[in-house]
Amino acid sequence: MRVPRLLASASSLLLIGALAACAPASLEGAAVTVPVAGERPALAEIDFLDDPRSHEGASTALLESADITAPASAPSQGLPVTFVSQELGDPLEVEITSTDRVMALDMSGSLAATVWALGFGDRLVARDISTTFPGVEDLPVVTGSGHAISPESVLALRPDLIITDGTIGPLDVVLQLREAGITVVFIRETPGLSAPAAMARSVATVLGAPAAGEELARELTDSIDAVYRTVEEKVAALEAEPLRMVFLYLRGGNGIYYLFGEESGSGDLIEALGGVDVATETGWTGLRPMTDEALIAANPEVILVMSGGLDSVGGAEELVSAKPAIGLTPAGQRLRFVEMADSQVLSFGPRTPEVIDALARAIYAPE
Repeated sequence: MRVPRLLASASSLLLIGALAACAPASLEGAAVTVPVAGERPALAEIDFLDDPRSHEGASTALLESADITAPASAPSQGLPVTFVSQELGDPLEVEITSTDRVMALDMSGSLAATVWALGFGDRLVARDISTTFPGVEDLPVVTGSGHAISPESVLALRPDLIITDGTIGPLDVVLQLREAGITVVFIRETPGLSAPAAMARSVATVLGAPAAGEELARELTDSIDAVYRTVEEKVAALEAEPLRMVFLYLRGGNGIYYLFGEESGSGDLIEALGGVDVATETGWTGLRPMTDEALIAANPEVILVMSGGLDSVGGAEELVSAKPAIGLTPAGQRLRFVEMADSQVLSFGPRTPEVIDALARAIYAPE
């Protein structure tokens, strides 16, 4: 059974965005294609390790395909609509009169993916650095590697609607685009397994197609529940204590090492993977700097990381060398790091079922 939706603050989302922004912002060569696994047997058909606790070495979680399924034609719309934009301060009623030229921009690319999954991909006129799925290759990138938006690039493309969540910025630049006459709507969903369905409903409402949002929300909820049950059944069959897991955010070049707590959604993800979320167990909320004491007390057996973060410290062995406290944990002793693309692992968009599937393979049936 899935965990209840957690209450997250907008400040946590902004902090995650701020940490990502520590990378230098550049639009040159911004979008990077993420590798995929290709066709493979269904998760229910593969063999899990008899003893995943004893496995040694890092592993990478890959989606089977980067494609995002979309309807053959765009759903019918009813415009104008009024939407309550979830501003950093008080909510703001915003009227949407046109969705002909849309930008959906956030740190993980989930908003653009949701627009695409709803059937409105042809309305997108630009993309953020994290939006890399097939079909958007020719769209200009308007955010840099630090998730900073380029106002000149945005204005040159003449969008009539920007959908964002506050993780790209700076915020004052986004608000300046509103002052320039562009309709700007903020959609902030609590990170977690409820987020994909909630985002589908919100984005569809903004686009004047609420019925399409309800349909996509049902499909995503059913798919998440199905993969959740598959993992649950296969882990139960191992007849072993659940693995202790934690999510570690890394940016080695800037000396950033953060443990993700409840408000990041990592707890939902870890529970879906049949693990014990150390953050939930110890009552951590939000993001907290990694200290030797906290990590040793957590005693994780698996550490989840973003691929870009692990690369930034030179890989698993270099990380353990740089942070000896990690080497005192079971995960560090066995180099039991599971990495996944930054734009996927905590995206909580329409590919969430596939993300859970990919992570389960990397943890319980690594190649």
